[in-house]
Amino acid sequence: MEQNTSLQQQLLEAGVHFGHLKKKWNPKMLPYIFAEKKGIHIIDLNKTVEHLQESAAALKQIAKSGKKIMFVATKKQAKEIVSECAKKVNMPFATERWLGGMLTNFNTVRKSVKKMQSIEKLLSDNNAESLTKKERLTLSRDKEKMEKVLGGISQLSRLPAALFIVDIGEEHIALAEAKRLGITTFGMVDTNGDPNKVDYAIPANDDATKSVAIITNYITAAIAEGLAERQASKDEESEVETNENEAKAARIQAEAEAESGNKSRAKEESAREGGAPRRRMQGSGGGQRRHTPGAKR
Repeated sequence: MEQNTSLQQQLLEAGVHFGHLKKKWNPKMLPYIFAEKKGIHIIDLNKTVEHLQESAAALKQIAKSGKKIMFVATKKQAKEIVSECAKKVNMPFATERWLGGMLTNFNTVRKSVKKMQSIEKLLSDNNAESLTKKERLTLSRDKEKMEKVLGGISQLSRLPAALFIVDIGEEHIALAEAKRLGITTFGMVDTNGDPNKVDYAIPANDDATKSVAIITNYITAAIAEGLAERQASKDEESEVETNENEAKAARIQAEAEAESGNKSRAKEESAREGGAPRRRMQGSGGGQRRHTPGAKR
């Protein structure tokens, strides 16, 4: 309870509770509005804390399962904050411009990413010396343009499992693509937005830099915790596997030693039972008779 109160106080200080003007409101946000003051709607921070913690728990589980979560925020005041948070947890992000089809036409976008990586490799390789100055300049410009838009998804080899969106109204194309593909969506929703458009809505001020920062950092911390738990479980599994392998190897070695011991004992016993090899008796039995000189035949 004290933790919730502390979080609520931090949200209040960051201005998360400030909504839009009353004339710009969306009636579907009514359950999340606390009051109206001077023509501006005030968001209920109790609801914000509740939904923020619910979203953080869901994102933590997604990160723990090893799936990717994509951060989307092309608003000027959110670009830098979101990109830094995404880089902290090694997650893909789109902060410059949302390319149409970035999700629905992922294969084509992936080809563009590979092209960007091949240009980067060409420029950094020794082969760059064989290029003319004009060619190097053209390639550098192309790389910069592609890096600006595709740099955040360069390590994304498959579709993300979830999208975290700062302003669902601004990023409506990304939201529509995610919905079409069945990707789970998390979003900051202001009083002018529709909370039903996302799977997990976080009622909050999506225009103020401090508000965006505190919500995004909280989400990032939950994702980092999920990744840490995943790594810990991996280490534990590998340790158990190592112990099992060692025990198995020791058991096999013991069995081999026991088997070799049994074989050597069997040889000793057979040697004792058989004794020394008998010499052939001469002059008796079926042996050849000697003929003494002068004897009668």
